[in-house]
Amino acid sequence: MKHHSPAFEAINPNIGSSFTSLKFQRNENIKSHVWHYHPEIELILVKGGSGKRQIGSNISYFTEGDLVLIGSNLPHCGLTNENTNNDYEMVIQFKPDFLGEKIWENPEMKKIHAMLEKSKSGMVFGDDVKRAMRKKISQMHQSESLEKLLKFFEILHELSVTDDYRILNAGKYYLQTQVEDNERINHIFNYVKDHFKEQITLDEIAGLANMKVPSFCRYFKKITNKTFTQFVNEYRITHSLKLLAEKPLSITDVCFESGFNNFSYFNKTFKEYIKKSPSQYRKEFNYVME
Repeated sequence: MKHHSPAFEAINPNIGSSFTSLKFQRNENIKSHVWHYHPEIELILVKGGSGKRQIGSNISYFTEGDLVLIGSNLPHCGLTNENTNNDYEMVIQFKPDFLGEKIWENPEMKKIHAMLEKSKSGMVFGDDVKRAMRKKISQMHQSESLEKLLKFFEILHELSVTDDYRILNAGKYYLQTQVEDNERINHIFNYVKDHFKEQITLDEIAGLANMKVPSFCRYFKKITNKTFTQFVNEYRITHSLKLLAEKPLSITDVCFESGFNNFSYFNKTFKEYIKKSPSQYRKEFNYVME
């Protein structure tokens, strides 16, 4: 079976600009599902739609669009695909030293620099921030030269002063700095992505990593700050959230379609992660969307 390591993505700034600003219409960002990394910091705005995001070892579900900040060389894949039903996606990419290595040492840049340090673990912003940034990012994208740069710094500043965000990879996370870990751990990530609906044993996954089970368990916990079982359960629960929100399946069918083979264990795990039952989640989600 063929497995894919995260692809290195080479990014060039827009002509006449020190950073890259891209706009993709629905389903146009065809490479978004590819597991990849790059030295550029990336700010991604998804207008409308819902889907799964995987940034580092975090797998989560978003609705009504998304706004995330992804640090340098932090592996990530897909926010949008043919099932997301988003209106558009905007991507801003810039190297940490895109205006020189010393710029972040200036006192005026202290808060932005602190935010960029946090982005090394991935950040997702709340709904109010997401809505407020849509117009500003669109205006920035349509601007040119110095005006575009100034609007970009205004966006970074507003994001740096809000408390309405969540760190996606809390605790230690080494994946972004170790190339050899990138290649090994992402064989594992891609295998889970392709086989989460099946039963995956520790013997099987440790063999994929060419390690003994005890060594693999220690290694995976060090890299991701979670056990392999927690990681797989998180992936399955995230998939179940998407099914509960978007598909007219019974909760029993959602359980098995998400890779769980025991309904009681699915309910228990769902409550541990989401703090409510699957039926309660679906009821509340449908109420909010009405």
